[in-house]
Amino acid sequence: MNVLILGASGMVGQGVLRECLLDEGVTRVVTLGRTPTGRSHPKLREIVHRDLLHLAPIEDQLRGIDACFYCLGASASGLNEAEYTQINYEITLAVAETLARLDPDLTFVYVSGTGTDSTERGRVMWARVKGRTENALLRLPFKAAYMLRPGVIIPMHGVKSKTRLYRVFYSVFGPVLPLLKSLFPRAVIDTEHLGRVMIRLARSGYSKNVLEMADLASL
Repeated sequence: MNVLILGASGMVGQGVLRECLLDEGVTRVVTLGRTPTGRSHPKLREIVHRDLLHLAPIEDQLRGIDACFYCLGASASGLNEAEYTQINYEITLAVAETLARLDPDLTFVYVSGTGTDSTERGRVMWARVKGRTENALLRLPFKAAYMLRPGVIIPMHGVKSKTRLYRVFYSVFGPVLPLLKSLFPRAVIDTEHLGRVMIRLARSGYSKNVLEMADLASL
């Protein structure tokens, strides 16, 4: 299986990249982002491309992909709706529409979040935008598309968030998160298991297209 990872330098993407590199069933890993990941591995190939809204110059490098793990996104903190929409909707759809045109026989796995608003009409800005993104992705002609809605995510194996607010959160609450995971397994997941879930979805599929925490815990 050949996989493409967006957001491989972020917290979730780092975890997904690690699991893909470790998985013997993943033959080739391609990362696409505006900055290098800093990782080196025999089956890893990095594509650094600054303008993710316009992928025409690199389309030939995006062929032959079996699954896309889309972990790219930005926190709503400090962003207005237009800025948040460009990062979390417009870029996502630019990538997804390109991949669907190049190879519709592809599985697209998108990391969304608990509380996403599928109606697109709620009062919470980020939830509306995420819901709009999920709905648009599910309309594309992929072999399969899965929307993942994790809750609290514990970084494992040296993975760190690029967002300062999240780094502060994990430095303060990090010691108690494993306890929370044992007490509330359907509310907390770590980057290792989230990565494994994504690989399993690409390999075996699932009965639902939108996966809440209970589904992620089950997988």
